[in-house]
Amino acid sequence: MTAFVLALGLMGLAALQMTGTRSTYSAEKRSQASMLADDMIERMRANRTVACDGGYDIGLDSTPRTCDQAVCPSTPVENSDLCQWKKRLRCSLPSGDGAVGRSGNSVTVTVQWDDSLGLSGNSSQQFVYATGL
Repeated sequence: MTAFVLALGLMGLAALQMTGTRSTYSAEKRSQASMLADDMIERMRANRTVACDGGYDIGLDSTPRTCDQAVCPSTPVENSDLCQWKKRLRCSLPSGDGAVGRSGNSVTVTVQWDDSLGLSGNSSQQFVYATGL
């Protein structure tokens, strides 16, 4: 009987450890998504005129891409910024992708990734950051 109670307790501890690990993984990816969204907002604020004219507007890719080492163009600045940002999304987050939408001086940055290893079990997660330029 004692062995059964001990085994049950150890199984409970193992489940608790696994839940904690999945929560940590999910939180790490959400933090990375937040930082990457903020990165794009700051890039747009540095190039405000082009951003307000829609130069940074971009949608989510229809097919998730993997991390690549493609060289980004150096000009114009907005193309370089978008290319570098999309590359960082793909390399930092599983199936990472992002979108930028604008309405006047208001901007919405969406970061999407696969969080199937995280706590929720839902494969597609999004972080949406809305702010003014």
